[in-house]
Amino acid sequence: MQRKLSVGVLGATGMVGQRFIQILHNHEWFGVKVIAASPNSKGKTYAEAMNGRWLLDEPIPENVKGLVLRDVNDVKSVADEVDFVFSAVNLTKDEIKKIEEDYARTETPVVSNNSAHRWTPDVPMIIPEINPEHSDVIPFQKKRLGTSRGFIAVKPNCSIQSYAPAFAAWREFEPYEAIVTTYQAISGAGKNFSTWPEMVGNVIPYIGGEEEKSEKEPLRIFGHIENGQIVPANEPSISAQCVRIPVLYGHTAAAFVKFRKKPDSKEQLISLLNNFAGVPQKEKLPTAPAQFIRYMEEDNRPQVALDVNYEGGMGVTIGRLRPDTIYDWKFIGLSHNTLRGAAGGAVECAELLVSQKYIEAK
Repeated sequence: MQRKLSVGVLGATGMVGQRFIQILHNHEWFGVKVIAASPNSKGKTYAEAMNGRWLLDEPIPENVKGLVLRDVNDVKSVADEVDFVFSAVNLTKDEIKKIEEDYARTETPVVSNNSAHRWTPDVPMIIPEINPEHSDVIPFQKKRLGTSRGFIAVKPNCSIQSYAPAFAAWREFEPYEAIVTTYQAISGAGKNFSTWPEMVGNVIPYIGGEEEKSEKEPLRIFGHIENGQIVPANEPSISAQCVRIPVLYGHTAAAFVKFRKKPDSKEQLISLLNNFAGVPQKEKLPTAPAQFIRYMEEDNRPQVALDVNYEGGMGVTIGRLRPDTIYDWKFIGLSHNTLRGAAGGAVECAELLVSQKYIEAK
């Protein structure tokens, strides 16, 4: 790569936008050139706009503090200065669909953290280690949009990252039915304990829309392309419950799974987890974890306090794999929801798309 690609961050003031800013600081391939948010923030420097609103433990990167925020609706003004954009805008689903397509039609690729386009048939929803081939649908999307280089790609919901990778590692045994309960951190709602004090010492057994996403999105990840569209897989059939717990970062999953083909042993399943790798590992993409999934032998692991930042928050930890009396096997999974599950997953997706030549300098 002759120069770093110039990046715009849409929705730069929200928690996921902040995480994009933090991850992209000193990124090997990408440099933040334009930041945009709601019209209320237009004209302020990032430091001014984030005064009292910065939610991450790491400080605001110095090279972004002085950037002046643009109105995210000034599509051409933003698009003219960047090679592609990351989207984390806080709008209605219909508004997000429109604005992301508006950016794509300026011949500016959009890599989105939002859910609005996750079920648009010709928009790939990618976990780079699992379904990188879904980018093959992009030419069909470009034809629909009337673009030569502009398109939209999305990453899936943060909650599925703690268990779907295990199902992917075990696909040769044909997992066909699963029950999953996710215990999800408050940062998944874009908050911390100072902005959501009601969560201290509390558990809320409901997260709007999350259970449907947890059940259906893995099927799209495991699907295939047919007639220019992503066709979701039929299995595994997943029943999910999603619970908000008083943890800042980290989504934990308790999963039960049935296989059509029976594994020989627990050791075989563990070996498949530890050795599971994809394009990001083979090509050593900048944000990719060296080891995507790590199995932990200790009975009391993985733990949020000890393991959420495994591989810089981009890896997945699995533990407590054991036979079940009703299902075949059960396990505990853990992933970092704002890194692997949100901004980090989107950045790795963009790296994949660069390696596949879908994102290039304008």
